Amino acid sequence: MTGMSREPISDFRLPISDFRKPITGHRPTLYALDVELIASLNRIAEGHGAVLGVTDLAPFPEEAERIADRVSQELHGGLSFTYANPDRAATPTDSFPWASSIVVVAVGYLRDGDGRADGRTVARFADGDRYVHLTDVLGALADELEKSGHRTEIVFDDNRLIDRAVAVRAGVGWPGKSTMVLTPGFGPWILLGSVVTDATLPTSEPMTRTCGTCDACLPACPTDAIIAPGVLDARRCIAAILQRRGPIDPELRPAIEGRIYGCDDCLTACPPGDRYVDSVPATRKHLEATAVLTASDAELGSMLNHWYVPSRKMRFVRRNALVALGNTGGEDSLGILSGYVGHPDPLLAGHAAWAVGRIGGPVAHAICSAALRSETDPIVREELAAAVTASLHGGVYAESMNTSQHIDSKENAR
Repeated sequence: MTGMSREPISDFRLPISDFRKPITGHRPTLYALDVELIASLNRIAEGHGAVLGVTDLAPFPEEAERIADRVSQELHGGLSFTYANPDRAATPTDSFPWASSIVVVAVGYLRDGDGRADGRTVARFADGDRYVHLTDVLGALADELEKSGHRTEIVFDDNRLIDRAVAVRAGVGWPGKSTMVLTPGFGPWILLGSVVTDATLPTSEPMTRTCGTCDACLPACPTDAIIAPGVLDARRCIAAILQRRGPIDPELRPAIEGRIYGCDDCLTACPPGDRYVDSVPATRKHLEATAVLTASDAELGSMLNHWYVPSRKMRFVRRNALVALGNTGGEDSLGILSGYVGHPDPLLAGHAAWAVGRIGGPVAHAICSAALRSETDPIVREELAAAVTASLHGGVYAESMNTSQHIDSKENAR
């Protein structure tokens, strides 16, 4: 990949001496075969610019406890994924009883256009399908294992396995204070994936490196979502907010600024990733909120097919774009926003009302006042009433505004 340093790869190439350890497991394996197989896997990973490590399927009881604790404090923000069944996610043998080893890889995902630039509307990992490279690496590793007669299963972003936990134990990286896994050379700009296999392979050692005294990611978060080193309040994390159902908390809407999907602020603040992100050029081309609001659902679905969108309903992407336009637009944006103020979907009408009020001014005041006279939905009416007041105060909303906190079962089902 463009700008990728090859130096960190050698740091993770497992020395041949490590593969001469006695192998135990349910099937006999010759030392020579292990050496040859591991060497082949390392060559494949290095050829793809990936970092490779190996771990076993021992459980992660501390991870199950950590996840359960986050849920009990509601810090998971309603997300499911591994939060839905932490015991299963932390016990790989439950989902892969046939397996003996987990081959873990980390790939850097930055490319031309990902350099430092203001005003990005889409996080770098989602700006195009960055997982193609990861799946290519995992596929090549699985092929090599299968050629040696082993069973494999490729796993990533899967609630049966905690990607970050297996990566740390496999020595691919260390746990960052941002909650992300960091790798020398790439920092946090990585995607993680695994090949679960019945091959009995020698494991690599976890890294001893840590973030030390650095805590640059904590103050970098626009919403103070990293409430302590390694502890994230997903209710306040912009990346999580923009993927959730329902209305966006009015208190957090201004901090979203022009973002439509994802947030990179804790990553760009992370020193271990500086050299990597600075090695690629920046781009001035970004997904515009107006483009989202004028495209059809079919066009959006095709353009954004690699994004996670709840139930693949483009209303949630439009909701995000309305907030972004309210934060970054001017009077010339009121035309498109006024059309959404009368939208039959209350979620969109309410966020459009907020956006109009956020821009403020006499035209915005007139739009919201007129809509308020005919609107019947109680939540949209509250949004409009608050927008009428905000439009008279330079787009500044009262801190007490909490109209869109209400999410009922009907909205969750949409």
